[in-house]
Amino acid sequence: MDLQNIKERLDVRTCDLSGSRFHDVNLSGSRLTDVNMSGWTIEDANVSGLRISNANMSGAAISGANVIGMTIDGVLVTKLQAAYAAR
Repeated sequence: MDLQNIKERLDVRTCDLSGSRFHDVNLSGSRLTDVNMSGWTIEDANVSGLRISNANMSGAAISGANVIGMTIDGVLVTKLQAAYAAR
């Protein structure tokens, strides 16, 4: 399916969208629940305000990101980075 220049709210349930590509898409206010995002690549994205809970993030990698104000289990990532650099 090819959707271009569409402004529509989608309610997608019990689907296999593996291999899908999204480019220049506004997903603000969207909610993902019980999803398999293994192997995802996210580039040039604004994820400010993103909330992740009950997630398996083993093997996840974040690079070149502005993490000011980002927390992991309530701990500021910038403090974690500073503690790591000081050891």
